[in-house]
Amino acid sequence: MPSKITPVIQVAIPSQSAVATAFKSVNLADAFSIQLPSDSSINPDVLARFIFSVQPSWIGALLNVRDAIVAGFGLKTAKHLATLSGDATVPRISIFRVFGTTETEVVLGEDDNHLDFRLSILCMPGLPPNTGNQLTLSTVVHCHNLLGRTYLSVIAPFHRQVVKASLRRAASVGWPKASESLCNRTRVAPLSC
Repeated sequence: MPSKITPVIQVAIPSQSAVATAFKSVNLADAFSIQLPSDSSINPDVLARFIFSVQPSWIGALLNVRDAIVAGFGLKTAKHLATLSGDATVPRISIFRVFGTTETEVVLGEDDNHLDFRLSILCMPGLPPNTGNQLTLSTVVHCHNLLGRTYLSVIAPFHRQVVKASLRRAASVGWPKASESLCNRTRVAPLSC
């Protein structure tokens, strides 16, 4: 049964998130939060895998357009990154490299010639207490050059819509329960299955 849909709210990047200090300088920093139902998983790895496995189909179409445009500039494409998922030496969630995990957060991202970015999926108790857990998806980007800054200025509005739509879609499908295995919920095989 789908979860009650709660609003996605833009928030400050949580100070306890590893991405808050990931780069000395950032060209983009944003965070969006959604309240989780009381019976949902609070495992950030499970939540990240779930979010990326149930994204709206238009996001895949948008990535295909992005890939067609950036391939000529020698930038990493989503299709190329997807092929790296089979490499067991570098852990990945969806197309993103895993940079770190804790009990409350998983940090994903990629480094490229034009920019580096990190995504955080952080699950923390809501405020005030007893209001449920908050899932916050934060993004920070550090550009290396003019190509990176130009690219970022073009994709930033799309990025924000993708993040909000991904969180709304996960909520509408129904967050994984604390007792459920993600392997039983999706057709995407997580690393831990």
